[in-house]
Amino acid sequence: MAFRQLSFELGARDPNLAEEICFELGATSVTYVDAHDDPVLEPLPGEFRLWPTTRLRALFPESIDPQEVVRGLTETLGIAAGGVQTERIEDRVWEREWLRDFHAMRFGQRLWICPHHEQVTEAGAVIVRMDPGLAFGTGTHPTTALCLEWLDGHIVDGQRVIDFGCGSGVLGIAAVKLGAAAAHCFDIDPQALTATRENAKANDVQSRVSAYEVAGGLPAGVDVLVSNILSGPLCELAPTFGSLVRDGGSIVLAGLLEHEAADVTDAYGAWFDIRPFEVREGWSGLAGKRKTHALRT
Repeated sequence: MAFRQLSFELGARDPNLAEEICFELGATSVTYVDAHDDPVLEPLPGEFRLWPTTRLRALFPESIDPQEVVRGLTETLGIAAGGVQTERIEDRVWEREWLRDFHAMRFGQRLWICPHHEQVTEAGAVIVRMDPGLAFGTGTHPTTALCLEWLDGHIVDGQRVIDFGCGSGVLGIAAVKLGAAAAHCFDIDPQALTATRENAKANDVQSRVSAYEVAGGLPAGVDVLVSNILSGPLCELAPTFGSLVRDGGSIVLAGLLEHEAADVTDAYGAWFDIRPFEVREGWSGLAGKRKTHALRT
C-alpha cells in the first residue's frame, strides 16, 4: 500500500483547525515540522507555539484524490493550490527501517542511548534503553544530544532533577540512571507522558521517575532543571524556572537557535548566571547556576 503526503505552511492559521480539516478530508496522520525539517513537539503550556515557517504534513491513503484534498484545504483554510506540496510515499516495514538506521549512541564519557536490539559491552557504560517508535527524543537531534552530554558530565548522586517538556522522558531517565535520586518530568502532551512512563518502566526506573501533566505539581528546590523546548516558551518560563531551582542549583536549556541565545540569556539574568556552553549545527545549549537570594516568584 502506498500513501500520498500533502504538506503546506501553516503561517498564522490555527493548527488545531488545520489538523481537524485534514482528518475530515481523510488523513491517517498529521505531523508538524519546522524550518530544519525537525518535528515541532514543544508548545507553551496551554497553547501551540509555532516556528515562523512551520509546515503541516498529512498522510492520506493513495485511494484519496489529492486534488480533492487540495480543493478542500483551499475552501476551508484559504490555502492557495500552489501552496500545497504532494508526494507519493511507498509503504515500508517501518520497524525494519529503524532497526537498520537507529543504533546505540554515546553521549559524553559513559552515557549510551541504546535500542533494544543492540548491546553495549563497554565497561562502566550507563545505558538508557530507548527505541524510536512514538518516543519524542532519542538523542539524534542536536539539542537533545547537548542536554545528554551535559547530564553525563554533571549529574551528582542523589540529586533531584526536573525535565520540563519531557517528550520521551529521555533526559529524566538518563539523569536517574546517572545517579539522580528522582526525576520529575512535565509535558502538556498526553502521548509524551505515556511515552515517559513506558520508557521509565522499560529502564526499570519507574519508582524514581514521575510524570506530571500540570506544571504546578512540580516540586521546588530541585538541584537541576533541564528543558529542551523552544526559545519563546523558555523566555516566558524564566520566573517559573527561577522558583523551582534551589540557590546554587543548575539549569540547562536547549531547543534554541544560536541567534536566540542572547535573548534567552537576558530573560534568565534576574535568576541565573547562565551562558552558552556549546553550539551544534546552529543550535545552542545554555547552562548556569541559580543566584543566591535571587527573587522568587
